[in-house]
Amino acid sequence: MKRRLSVLLVAVMLLTMICTACGSNETKETEEKKEETAVTEEETKEEGEEYHIAVVTPTLSVSEDEFRAGEQLMEEYPDVVTHLVLPEKFDTEIEGCISTIVSAADDPLMRAVIVSSGQSGLIPAFQQLKEKNPDIITIASTIYDEPDMMSENIDVNLDMDAIRRGETIPTKAKEMGAKTFIHYSFPTHLAKPTITARRDKMKETCKELGLEFVEVITPDPQTGNGPEAMQQFLQEDIPRQIEKYGKETNIFGTNCPMYDVIIAKALELKFTVAEQCCPTPTQAYPTVLGLEIAEEDATNFDKINQMIAEKVDAQEMKGRLSGWPIPVTIFLPKFGVEVAREMIANPDFNPNNAENLGKLAKDKFGLDVDFQQYMDYENYYMFIMESIYY
Repeated sequence: MKRRLSVLLVAVMLLTMICTACGSNETKETEEKKEETAVTEEETKEEGEEYHIAVVTPTLSVSEDEFRAGEQLMEEYPDVVTHLVLPEKFDTEIEGCISTIVSAADDPLMRAVIVSSGQSGLIPAFQQLKEKNPDIITIASTIYDEPDMMSENIDVNLDMDAIRRGETIPTKAKEMGAKTFIHYSFPTHLAKPTITARRDKMKETCKELGLEFVEVITPDPQTGNGPEAMQQFLQEDIPRQIEKYGKETNIFGTNCPMYDVIIAKALELKFTVAEQCCPTPTQAYPTVLGLEIAEEDATNFDKINQMIAEKVDAQEMKGRLSGWPIPVTIFLPKFGVEVAREMIANPDFNPNNAENLGKLAKDKFGLDVDFQQYMDYENYYMFIMESIYY
C-alpha cells in the first residue's frame, strides 16, 4: 500500500512539474506576443499621431475605381489616410469641390493632399491649401488643368502618358505578330488634341515599323444615336476588315464602349488587341468572358488577370490579347499616397525624378513603371506601365 502511494505521489509531482513548465512556456509565449502586438500598435499609433494624408476622389457612381482606391487606402493606413469625396455633380458644384479639398488643411496634422479626380478647374483649391498651410505636400494624380498652372501650383503631378502610347502600342502589336494596324474613332473624339496627337504618333510609328495603318471612322456616339450605333457598325465592319487584311491585324479603338465588341470579335476572328484605350483588366474582359468576380475580389487584379488568362487560353488565343495589369485609376491614387509617405518619411527623397518614381512603384506595387518628365515641367511626370499578355 505504501509502495502504491509513493508511486502515485511521484506521478502527481511529475505531472505538476510538466504542467508548470508548459504553463510557464505558454505564458512566456503569450507575453511575448502581447509585447510584439503592443509595439506594433504603438508604432502605428505614433505614425497616426505624427501625420495625416488626405486622398480626394469622385463619388462611387462617378468613378468607381478611384473611389474604391480611396476606401482601400483608409483600410490599409487607418491612422494616416482620410478619404475625402467630391460632390456628385462636378461641373455645377465646382465651389463645393474646391471647399472639400481645402478642408483638409483644417486638420493640424495634415501633411499631404492627393487629388485623383480626372477633372479640371481645381487649381484654386491647391492655391488655397498652400495659403492655409504652405508645408502641405500637394499631389495631382490626376487632374486636367493647364500644365503650366499645375506645375506652378502643385508639388508633384502624375499622369499616364497618352501620347507615348502612340509609339508603344503599335510597337507591341508588331511584336505580337500584327502586319496591319486598324484605328477606330469618331469626329468628336478626333477633335480632342490628345486623341489626334496619339493617332498621328501611331501612324508615324506604323510607317517606321512597316505596319499598314488603316483609319476607320465610326458613327459618333456623342452626336448620333449613342454607343449602340457605333457598336453595331463595329459588329459589321470588323469582319470585313479581317477578311481583307487577315488575322495578322491589330485593332485599336479610342472609346471604351468599343471594346465589348472588339474583344468579343478578337476571340471569334483571332486578331490581336495589343491594348485597349484604357489598358485595364476590368475593361470589357469581365463582360465578354462572363467572369464571375466576387465582391471581395473586385480589386484583386492578380486573381482577375489569372481568370482572364485561363478563359483566353481556353479559346486558343494565348498571347494575342494584352493590356496593363492594374487600372490606372486604381494605381494613381494609391501611388500618390506612397509618394507622399516617402516624402514625409525621407526628406531626402526627390519625387520629381523619374528613376526615384520608378523604383518606388517597383518597391510598393511590384510593377515596372517607366516615368518620363513631361516637356520642360520639372514636377510633372508621365508614365507607361508594363504589359500583361493573356
